Amino acid sequence: MNEKRKSKRTELLSKLILKRLDGSKVEEASIDITDVSKSGVGFTSRKALSIGAVYEAYLTIWTREVIHAFLEIIRIEKVEEGYAYGAIFIGMPEMDAARIETYQTVEEINEGKD
Repeated sequence: MNEKRKSKRTELLSKLILKRLDGSKVEEASIDITDVSKSGVGFTSRKALSIGAVYEAYLTIWTREVIHAFLEIIRIEKVEEGYAYGAIFIGMPEMDAARIETYQTVEEINEGKD
């Protein structure tokens, strides 16, 4: 299978709190990140979210810093523990995208040492 993603994906153990922006009520859901790139994030959640919806997110990265981002859900798959999602970042500042890319570079270097 050919890889269609524009950016390399990295697994990141973290949590997000999502707040839906295009609805009248505010929803919050904890999620588990399975992979992240400078263009998007994959995650699982027990909460059913809507494809095409935009959510406000607070992503805690490996340095314990929090990246404030907006995510658009582009893929949903039913899995045993709930749902697996794919989302793209909407309007992420280049500085935050560069932090993710820097982490990926460091991980690749460390993997080469093993």
